[in-house]
Amino acid sequence: MNPLPWVLHVDMDQFIAAVEVLRHPELAGKPVIVGGNGDPTERAVVSTASYEARAFGIGSGMPMKIAARKAPDDAVFLPVDHATYDAVSAEVMGALRALPGVVLEVLGWDECFLGVTTDDPESVARSAQAAVLEATGLHCSVGIGDNKVRAKIATEFGKPRGMFRLTAENWFEVMGERGTRELWGVGPKVQKRLAEHGIHTVRELADGDEAELVAEFGPKMGVWYHQLGSGLGPEVVDDAPWIARSHSRETTYQQNLTTPDQVEAAIRSLAEEAFGDCEAEGRAVVRVNLKVRYAPFVTRTLGRKLPAPTLDRDAVVAAAVALGESLDQDREVRLLGVRAEMEMPEGGDRVERTPVRGRI
Repeated sequence: MNPLPWVLHVDMDQFIAAVEVLRHPELAGKPVIVGGNGDPTERAVVSTASYEARAFGIGSGMPMKIAARKAPDDAVFLPVDHATYDAVSAEVMGALRALPGVVLEVLGWDECFLGVTTDDPESVARSAQAAVLEATGLHCSVGIGDNKVRAKIATEFGKPRGMFRLTAENWFEVMGERGTRELWGVGPKVQKRLAEHGIHTVRELADGDEAELVAEFGPKMGVWYHQLGSGLGPEVVDDAPWIARSHSRETTYQQNLTTPDQVEAAIRSLAEEAFGDCEAEGRAVVRVNLKVRYAPFVTRTLGRKLPAPTLDRDAVVAAAVALGESLDQDREVRLLGVRAEMEMPEGGDRVERTPVRGRI
């Protein structure tokens, strides 16, 4: 048998919660919820929940106060510890990078793609799991595919601590009758828009009219969603360094901001911090975006392209403040975020998810 190129998606099992249990063994088997400052009475969202906590309907992105209402009496709430998770993530990626014959593409703290040419991808997956366990004491799941899309989706069928192979050969057998929401990159809004065109399952998406999808989603995303229905996607794992496209700063306020002066001061502070992150890279800012969440939970995003790329702090802050002037001054504000998009370096066409640093 000739070796074939494979894509493996490695995803750490309940990464943040697992790290906390590793350093606090007494938490093993308990519902663990990590988020904000660890105080469920404050405004913050769940960063991760252990499998025991998920059994009670608690998940990432859920407000901590709601998680507290769902959690059992023995649940443990912990603060987010970015520095520790960064350090453990580096150990994970280091262990995987050391595997012979693999190319590693980091996706985030707790997941990556591995590219490998082999006639036994399951053997490589087992080696990856063993390497991570030996280096960190943590477990991971591995999706095996003939491209990134199928490998990423396959991981969910291998969780926890397992592996699953998903290729063109078994794609429709496994995915055909599943809802479009189970596809990588299809969120609830896209799912709803697809349903309005009579597309509810993966098979229906694959069989859909591409021209109709292009009319709905545009020439790029319409084609992408149509291909997604057949599990098509990029096949090459790229180990080139990640290049940040923008930097964001975001804060959820424990007490709503109620006056225009409070809102302006907060926007200035966030804009200065976001600009500082861009300045540290020596890259000019080309666009500023403002995110606002009004009480109780209505979110709006605004953006403004700058007249020219700039490294002028005052110009970036002024643009963010100007965006803030269009906010509804009669509504209380519970969250603000400022994102500064940067000029891409020459050849920097591969970008990462926007780093978001927040205070909650």
